[in-house]
Amino acid sequence: MIKVVLRKIGYALLTLFGVTTVIFFLFSVLPGDPAQMMLGDNQSEKQILQVQKKYGFDKPVSIQYLYYLNDLAPISFHKNSDSHYTSLNSGKYTSVTLFSFSDFDVALKLPYLRESFQQNGLSVASIISKTLPNTAILAISAISFALLIGILLGIISAIFQNSFIDRSIQILSTLGMSVPSFFSAILFAWFFAFVLRDITGLNMTGNLYELDDFGEERRLILKNLLLPAIVLGIRPLAVVSQLMRNALLEQLAEDYIRTARAKGLSEFNVIYKHALKNALNPVITAISGWFASMLAGAVFVEYIFGWNGLGKEIVNALETLDLPIIMGAVLIIALMFILINIFVDIIYTWLDPRVRYQS
Repeated sequence: MIKVVLRKIGYALLTLFGVTTVIFFLFSVLPGDPAQMMLGDNQSEKQILQVQKKYGFDKPVSIQYLYYLNDLAPISFHKNSDSHYTSLNSGKYTSVTLFSFSDFDVALKLPYLRESFQQNGLSVASIISKTLPNTAILAISAISFALLIGILLGIISAIFQNSFIDRSIQILSTLGMSVPSFFSAILFAWFFAFVLRDITGLNMTGNLYELDDFGEERRLILKNLLLPAIVLGIRPLAVVSQLMRNALLEQLAEDYIRTARAKGLSEFNVIYKHALKNALNPVITAISGWFASMLAGAVFVEYIFGWNGLGKEIVNALETLDLPIIMGAVLIIALMFILINIFVDIIYTWLDPRVRYQS
């Protein structure tokens, strides 16, 4: 078990390194001068040169790439010069010096995602730390809704196989998988928060916390979470429903189920105590990918509902070409994919011990 986890962590680090490399060189070939983006159009050539030197933009791409890896690495090398880009005295690193040699310091630090080009030099880490929790809350709410309703519908569909109930659930599941999230978001916002606003009391846009009328105190507004969570959960709900139905039907056709029935167990105990646990394996595998993609794919849903999450921040950064935010957000999303996949592999091994011996 430990060897499996360590091997997966090793693969994860290689994957993260590959993602980092692709992201850096992908955005390095984009047209435009980063220093010009930071300063705007009405700046002198001298100011642009100063910014280029400060942030290492005056170096060749290969050197900038090494700087970028050094910024992200938890153990990094820093030049003993206050004017150098990697200087620990610049105040941009949260670090502890381990030891020094020659003209370099070796430090243990938090990954440095650099600063926003547009938001007055705010650190990308601080921007992501403010928006990622909102996206995580939205994703967790959506996936919880999808799991609870999807598993229930899948079980009902399997029990009443080929009946009117089964066919109705299958039609709704197919429709849920076919409709794009941005279209569902527009439709739900218009119908439930505009047409039926007097009945539902829902808002077309809003955040989890909003300031009171005096702008002094934050209030928790849970109803603003309802529509975006449902919209974001529709497609995974449809997938879970289909997977649960098919997996449960396969398990119910196995020999050990016939043996359980022959022993006189009720149908409820046969499904709940025997078939359900094994039928959950493909559901857990699929839902892990959906949860990770929700952290990235909530872009349109957040933007339409005005939810201040990482997805909306990415859209704003794309509109203003704020490259550090885009790069930092993509890296965080990739890291979340990796961590969730490792976590799901562990759960999958627990659900099906046979995987432990095959790994």
